[in-house]
Amino acid sequence: MAKNLKKYRADFPILKQLVNDEPLIYFDNAATVQKPQVVIDTISHYYEHDNANVHRGVHTLAERATEQFEATRQLVADFIHSKSANEILFTKGTTESLNLVAQGFAQNRLKPGDEILISIMEHHSNLVPWQQVAQKTGAKLVYVGLTDDGRLDINDARQKMTGKTKIVSLTQISNVLGSITPIKELTRMAHHIGAIVICDGAQSVPNMPIDVRDLDVDFFAFSGHKMGAATGIGVLYGKNTYLNDMQPLEFGGEMIDFVEEQRSTFKEVPWKFEAGTPNIEGVISLGATINYLKEVGMVNIHAHEQVLVADLIPMLKAIPGVVVYGPTDIEQRSGVISFNLENLHPHDVATALDMQGIAVRAGHHCAQPLMKRMGVSSTVRISLYLYNTLEENQKFIEALIATKEFFKNGTI
Repeated sequence: MAKNLKKYRADFPILKQLVNDEPLIYFDNAATVQKPQVVIDTISHYYEHDNANVHRGVHTLAERATEQFEATRQLVADFIHSKSANEILFTKGTTESLNLVAQGFAQNRLKPGDEILISIMEHHSNLVPWQQVAQKTGAKLVYVGLTDDGRLDINDARQKMTGKTKIVSLTQISNVLGSITPIKELTRMAHHIGAIVICDGAQSVPNMPIDVRDLDVDFFAFSGHKMGAATGIGVLYGKNTYLNDMQPLEFGGEMIDFVEEQRSTFKEVPWKFEAGTPNIEGVISLGATINYLKEVGMVNIHAHEQVLVADLIPMLKAIPGVVVYGPTDIEQRSGVISFNLENLHPHDVATALDMQGIAVRAGHHCAQPLMKRMGVSSTVRISLYLYNTLEENQKFIEALIATKEFFKNGTI
């Protein structure tokens, strides 16, 4: 990976700019990933040559657009090792995917006394939909706790999985702690008691190889923009038997089979869940992104990320006053690192770093229950990707030390 790093960095034109007169260091990849030139070119080519609606026309442009659209569905299936392209639904993103499962599938199966098991570190997108479903059905929301070092407590999960547990919905990688959840083991435990398993893969799909059949999850959700595709495109994978039981939440054009005055019939899975004109540009960009990531190699991306994390965390911890959250074992975490600096507000730290050309995230990261569990209101979050470097790590540490000195002495 290292020998090709400059080649891959050169693929991302946005990284070539100055921000506040400093070379941009982009450490906010958990929020969204920058786009390689091939993805940008693919979007431009679509609008310049193939712009037409899909599935509806017999003219050449419509056929070309449809061919690219459905080819991407197969690319996604192959990328996550789904059995069939018909198990791949296109959505707006992870949030819509999880809402679709919660409202279109789980809500119709749950009754008072049933339990929905999630973890305290879930993103709001994998928490609030389950709150809503629990309130509507009378089911109970049960939280799995964390170990002291910020990993999901597998023993707590084992104790809380009972005959009442009908739904288990967990993130594969925490967007705050960076901890990697043992989804395969938890899925085995959940299936043993007859529960359905949903996995939030928003942070894992961009950073590591994914095999949904090996994980044996029943549903798997992720977003294209966190991989390098356009915004507004996401994926929901579901086992075919469960997708056939799921109800669409949107109705209208594209998803219908026949419409009569008093009733309608719907298309087969997956098209019955894709009402209206889809995000064609986003889907096609997702195909280009997947091809690009396959060229780089997901194993290589994960390995590079671990090298960066192993380099950065010790330097962070060596700064007096810095508190780093999440697992200390590098193999147990991804490139997401949250920390706080002494008594400084995370927003002040992030602003000072931005003045030095470094983009980080500050806030509660859509994980307020986790923040409460950690005893803080917010954190600074850095998140690494394939185009980040060891040199950027060093510059970040220098900038953080300068930030600390600025708030102590008044100068950077």
